[in-house]
Amino acid sequence: MTQTEMPASNLIVIPCLNEAAHIGALLGQLRPAAERLGARIVVADGGSTDGTLAIVEAVAAKDPRVVLLHNPKRIQSAALNLAVASFGDGAEYLIRIDAHGGYPDDYCDRLVEEALAMGADSVVVSMLTSGTGAVQKAVAAAQNSKLGTGGSKHRHLSAGEWVDHGHHALMRISAFKAVGGYDETFSHNEDAEFDHRLRQAGYRIWMSGRTQMVYYPRSSLKSLYFQYLGYGRGRAKNVLKHRVMPKVRQMIPLLVFPVVLLAPFSLVYLLAALPFLVWSMVCIFYGLVTAIRRRDMALALVGVSAMVMHLGWSMGFWLQLFEPRPQTQHGVA
Repeated sequence: MTQTEMPASNLIVIPCLNEAAHIGALLGQLRPAAERLGARIVVADGGSTDGTLAIVEAVAAKDPRVVLLHNPKRIQSAALNLAVASFGDGAEYLIRIDAHGGYPDDYCDRLVEEALAMGADSVVVSMLTSGTGAVQKAVAAAQNSKLGTGGSKHRHLSAGEWVDHGHHALMRISAFKAVGGYDETFSHNEDAEFDHRLRQAGYRIWMSGRTQMVYYPRSSLKSLYFQYLGYGRGRAKNVLKHRVMPKVRQMIPLLVFPVVLLAPFSLVYLLAALPFLVWSMVCIFYGLVTAIRRRDMALALVGVSAMVMHLGWSMGFWLQLFEPRPQTQHGVA
């Protein structure tokens, strides 16, 4: 049995697609942690065409702890499930790493330490957003704000607490398998759906107070819109699958798509435009205040970024909610 075939104590999985700009440095950062934790690093690639595969193969040729796994289903939920099915036997913890994120060097160590100390079945982390260009910086500021995310706990630093959901970081593999892994019909919001089943099964989720990750957001408003369109669809699928109502912070943005649809009727009834005007003025004013406070006029786009996020999320939710669902032979969806 080769070292690659031998079971690892822990499993670090990186779902990946066209991340040539980041994957080499990320693997270089994770390899010392993998050695300390007796972990295997699995890059589950969804069909990269930008040179990612060659970079991973070169690293794997030098370090048997690194494995390239081809993910024919492409999406992240399938990548994690495939990695656990292929390499999870004998491993205690699954650590999920996003290829397009930033991590402290001791990130994996702190996750394992907290899981052991708290007896947690899952450890989630705060996800802080950071950008470089004008648009990306504005998107980052919007995603770090209550206007953009409604005060979601994992969007802000935590001192450590038991939670219902957070940004996925570590899971006990036995718990992951017990609830059936990720639902591969979800391309977005698969983490929230998984956490719902995890809690139902009696497992506990701890939000780390000792480490966090940095997320680098979309650098164009078009890609941001489509990202949040997917998020909205994912949340609606959760509502339909588990019959759970969205939280208040999620229900308010749901009004945005109806408000936008209502606005053209102002040609007939002037007050129809009022909700749209109030929403857009609040967002734009928030952006201007943010830019003035931080003395960076590029941040005036924060309000526009928030509007794009709200609209994409709301539209995705309603489109998914009312999308015709296939019927069974007996006519039941």
